[in-house]
Amino acid sequence: MATLGIDLGGTKISSILFTEKGDVLEKKAVTLNQRKGPEVGALITEQIIHMKEFSLSHGDSIKSIGISVPGISCSKTGLVWAPNIPGWENYPLLDDIRTVSGNIAVTIESDRTCHLLGELWMGNAKGCSNVVFLAVGTGIGAGILVNGEVLRGSNDIAGSIGWMALDRPFHENYTSCGCFEYHASGEGIAKVTRQYLRHDDKYRGELAYKEPEEITSYDVLNAYNNGDPLANKVIGECIEFWGMATANLVSIFNPEKIIFGGGLFGPAASLLPDIKNEAEKWAQPVSIRQVILDTSALEGDAGVYGAGYIALENLSEKKYDLGDV
Repeated sequence: MATLGIDLGGTKISSILFTEKGDVLEKKAVTLNQRKGPEVGALITEQIIHMKEFSLSHGDSIKSIGISVPGISCSKTGLVWAPNIPGWENYPLLDDIRTVSGNIAVTIESDRTCHLLGELWMGNAKGCSNVVFLAVGTGIGAGILVNGEVLRGSNDIAGSIGWMALDRPFHENYTSCGCFEYHASGEGIAKVTRQYLRHDDKYRGELAYKEPEEITSYDVLNAYNNGDPLANKVIGECIEFWGMATANLVSIFNPEKIIFGGGLFGPAASLLPDIKNEAEKWAQPVSIRQVILDTSALEGDAGVYGAGYIALENLSEKKYDLGDV
């Protein structure tokens, strides 16, 4: 029996076909390449068809599908709100999936929850009862486990910490993504860098010689490691934002661990000591000394592992019973 996990991100779709024990049978990733609306839905259905054919060719069949989406999934309607994907304000993803899934069980979850569950299942959150997964990629979100239970909120929107207010005054730029995400997400790092380049000509490092619209967060991190003055400013500001967010999460939830993942951690993992130092300025003083800051063991695969886990749980008719994780 096989289960399928699919992780939709801001730039790519990752799919893994799992055994019941979590072994990987097949793995595939495809880029979105600026697709939007139904084009993204079609790309997901193509991955499901591929994995169904692969499973059948190996004498097995898929019994359950879990899908991680970067936003809000409404379990009652099958609609998805994903702000980083054009045309996905209320996208009928479940309807798309049903055209190819047949009688296979399907569960759609937020990437916040899936990142967390992936680390609980196969990563650095194993054995934790109180943990936060802070995902920093194209956007920012947090999966939160409190006393062994996933914190979901009244309408499945808990953990949308990209909207955490960490600066003032309010700017209209924050409307679509939130203050924290605007300044310190992967897309935010690139945007802020471009703004500095357009409005201040005093920066003469390696970033100044790039076309502003082509600059990515990875360019900025590489330039930071090379001592570029503009990159030092932008990443220095990000460390402050990541540190303040960490302090707030520690003070509110008193977790055992905060695990940093998503596309930037990775490359920004070496910044954790600086983030911890910044957090110590702001956080509840006893709690911040007790928490461990860690990076994802699964790196970019945390979401797809979490999607695989919810597919497995769907088969057993348990809803994230983490007692045996």
